[in-house]
Amino acid sequence: MLAGVFLEVFDIDLIWMNAAALVLALSLDIVLGDPPNIVHPVAYIGKLIAFLERLGPKANSIAQLFYGAAMALVIPAALATAGYFLTVALKDLHPAVYIVIAGVLLKMCFSVRNLGKTALAVKDELEANDPDHRKSLSALVSRDTTNLTSTQVAGAAVESVAENTTDSFVAPWLFFALFGLPGIFAYRAVNTLDSMIGYRGKYEYLGKASARLDDILNLIPSRISALIIIIASSLQRYNYRLAFRLVFSEGHSTSSPNAGLTMAAMAGALGVTLEKSGHYLLGSGLREPGPPDIIDSVKLMYLVAMIAFLFVLAIMVVIHVI
Repeated sequence: MLAGVFLEVFDIDLIWMNAAALVLALSLDIVLGDPPNIVHPVAYIGKLIAFLERLGPKANSIAQLFYGAAMALVIPAALATAGYFLTVALKDLHPAVYIVIAGVLLKMCFSVRNLGKTALAVKDELEANDPDHRKSLSALVSRDTTNLTSTQVAGAAVESVAENTTDSFVAPWLFFALFGLPGIFAYRAVNTLDSMIGYRGKYEYLGKASARLDDILNLIPSRISALIIIIASSLQRYNYRLAFRLVFSEGHSTSSPNAGLTMAAMAGALGVTLEKSGHYLLGSGLREPGPPDIIDSVKLMYLVAMIAFLFVLAIMVVIHVI
C-alpha cells in the first residue's frame, strides 16, 4: 500500500494533473469561496469526529488517551486510503476527469477567500460599533470573546489571519504537492481533529494525540509561512525587518510550537502588539491594533497566498525534473 502511494504521488503525469487541479482549486476559491456546510466534506469529517467523541470514555484519563490516539491515527489513515484509491480510479478514467474532481475536492480542503472575508467582517462590525462583531470573531478564534475590548477584538482577528496562513492554505497545499489527495485528506483530518478536540480542559487527554500530531505536521509549514510573511511584508513595504526580528525573539513564546511564528511575523510587519491575556504578548511596546490593521493583515495574507501558491507549483516542477 505504502509503495503504491509513493509510486502514484511521484507519477510524472499525475504531478502535472495535480498542478492543474491546484490551479482550478484556487480559481474556484477566488470566484466562489467556500461551499455551505451541507455539501462540505470537512463538515462531515467534523460530524464523524463528534460522533466518535460521544462514544469515547468519559472519565478514565488513560482510556481517553488511548481512544484519542486511535482517533488521531485511524481517521486520517482512512481518509488517506480513500484518497489513494480515488486517485487511481480517477486517473484511469481520464486526465480531465481527475483534474476537475481533484480540483473540487482540493478546494474543499483549504480556504483563502473566506479567511479574508471573515476577518474583514469583524473589521466592518467594529467600525460600525456592531455588538455582533464577537459573533464574527468566534468564526475565527476558539477563545471566549464575550468580554474582549475593541482593541482585543482587532488583535484577535489579526492573530487569526496570521496563524491561519499555515493551516488554511500553506500546509494543505504543501501536503497536496508532496503526497497528492491522500496527503491533503490526511492533513485536513488531523487539523480538524485538533480544532475540535485538541485543546485542554475537557479534552486534556482525549485530544492530546491529535494536538501533538497537528503540531508535528505543521512544524515545517508554519516556518515556511512565517518566512513568506516576511517576504510579503517587504514587497508591500511593511516592516519586514521587525517581522524578521520578532519571529526569532518572540515566535516561540506561545504554547504552540508553530502559531507564535506567524503571529510574531505579522505583529512585526504591522508594528502592533498582539496579546492573549495570560498566555502571550508579541511585539511588546508597539502600538495597539485597530480595524485598519485587520485590513492590512488581510492584504498581507493574500500576497502570502500568492507567493505560497507559486512556491508549491515550483515544488511540483522540481519533483518532475528530479
